Amino acid sequence: MANNRKNLTTAAGAPVGDNQNSITAGQRGPVLIQDFHLLEKLAHFNRERIPERVVHAKGAGAHGYFEVTNDEISKYTKADFLSEKGKRTDMFIRFSTVAGEVGSADTVRDPRGFSVKFYTEEGNYDLVGNNTPVFFIRDAIKFPDFIHTQKRNPKTGLKDPNMVWDFWSLSPESLHQITYLHGDRGIPATYRHMNGYGSHTFKWVNDEGDQFWVKYHFVSDQGVKGLDPELADKLAGENPDYHREDLHNAIEEGDYPSWTLYVQIIPFEDYKTYKWDLFDVTKTVSKKDYPRIEVGKMVLNRNPENHFAEVEQAAFAPGQFVPGIEASPDKMLQGRIFSYADAHRYRLGVNNHQIPVNRPKNEVQNYQRDGYMSVDGNGGSKPNYEPNSLNGPAEDLTKKTTPFDVEGQADSVSYNSDDHYTQAGDLYRLMSDDEKARLVKNFADHLRPVESEEIKLRQIEHFYKADPEWGSAIAEDLGLSVPESVK
Repeated sequence: MANNRKNLTTAAGAPVGDNQNSITAGQRGPVLIQDFHLLEKLAHFNRERIPERVVHAKGAGAHGYFEVTNDEISKYTKADFLSEKGKRTDMFIRFSTVAGEVGSADTVRDPRGFSVKFYTEEGNYDLVGNNTPVFFIRDAIKFPDFIHTQKRNPKTGLKDPNMVWDFWSLSPESLHQITYLHGDRGIPATYRHMNGYGSHTFKWVNDEGDQFWVKYHFVSDQGVKGLDPELADKLAGENPDYHREDLHNAIEEGDYPSWTLYVQIIPFEDYKTYKWDLFDVTKTVSKKDYPRIEVGKMVLNRNPENHFAEVEQAAFAPGQFVPGIEASPDKMLQGRIFSYADAHRYRLGVNNHQIPVNRPKNEVQNYQRDGYMSVDGNGGSKPNYEPNSLNGPAEDLTKKTTPFDVEGQADSVSYNSDDHYTQAGDLYRLMSDDEKARLVKNFADHLRPVESEEIKLRQIEHFYKADPEWGSAIAEDLGLSVPESVK
C-alpha cells in the first residue's frame, strides 16, 4: 500500500527526522539545547492559549449566508448587502455565554451572545448582540463593575451571589433584563432555539440622505424553547458542551438552522417625543408602535474546519459599520465601539483583521503598517502616509457619516428617566400563572444564598415597585416581608 502521508516539518518548513525522541547527550544524558524541534514544540505548546475573552469566553460558531427577502429595504438604507431581494452575503456567527470561562458549562442561566459578521462587498459589518432585547445597564462606564460581579470573588475565587445581588439591587435599571434572564427563556434549549437581537438602536441612512432609527430582531425559525433548570443543571455536569455539540451536529447532519431577520423602523424625529428613550438599552420599543418588517433570512450551513482558528480568533466589533448603517447616541453602544476593538488588539494583536476569519472580502487599502503579526505583505513598497502625491488611496467624501446635531453642556449626565419598573412589570404581567410561578421560584432560589437580608429586601422593593403581586410572592418564598416603606 503506497504511503501518501506528507512529511512532518518545523514551522519554518524544514523536515523533522525524529518526532518521538529528544536529542540527548548519550542514551541517558541530559537533553541538548540544540534540539530545535523539541524547543519549538514546547514553546508553541506553552502559547497555545491566547488570552481568553474577559466576557463571552465560551462559545461556538458557524458559517452561513444571509439572503434578502424584501425588495423594499433599500428605501431605508443604502447598505449594499441589503440592496435587492435575493442578494446573498456570506456571514459567520458566534454564539456564547457571558460570564463563564472557556471551560464553563453551556446550560447556565446567562444571556447568550449573538454576534454576526457579514462579509459584504463594502467591508465587514459586525452586528454584536445578545439573545435578549435589553441589557443590565445603560452606560458603559458601569460595565467593568457589572462584569466583576458576574465573575469570581477576588478573595475566595468563587462565584458569589452576594456580589451579584448587591450590584443588581443597587442598579434598578437591571430589573428588566434580569426578569428576562430568570424567565423561561433564561436557559435556551439550544443555540438554535433562541432569538437574537441587536439590542441597541442603530441608524440607517438611504441614498437620499434620509435617516431612520432601527432595531434588529433575528427570530428563530426553529421556534424558541427553554431548558428546565433541573435538566440544565444535570446537563452542565454530564455534558458541559451540550449547546456547542448540538449546533455542530445539526449542521453536520444537514439540519441547517435559520433565523428570519426583522427590523423596527422608527422615523428619525420620533426620538424627541417617543414615550421611552430610544437610546436606553434597558428599554424595548413596542412592536405595536413600530411593527416589525421582514428583511431576510440567515442560514447556517457550514461548520468551522478548526475551532481555534475560526471561533476563538473571530473578532467582532460593534463599530464595524458599512455605508448606510451608523451608530446612535446609545451610551452603551458608544462605549462598546471602543472597548471591543481594543480588546481584540490586546487579545489577538493589532493586525487581527488579517486573520482569515476576520479578513474582509474586499481589498484593504490603508496606511496602517507594522505591528505584531503583520502577515499580508505590510503594504509592500506603497507609501505609509497621507496625503501623498504617489497615487495612494484617498478618502471618498460620499461615504462620510451622516451629520447630526448635538447640544448641551459637556458633563457626566444620566438618562432623563428613572422609570425602571413599568416595562419590567409589563413583562411580568404578560406571563401566564405558570410562568409567573417559575419566575418567582427562579428568583427566590437565586436570592436565597445571599447572606445579607438588607440586599434581599432592597431587591424585593424593586420587584414590588414593578408589580406588588410579584414582589410579595418573592418575599413570601424567602420568608421575608415587603418593606412597609414601599407599600
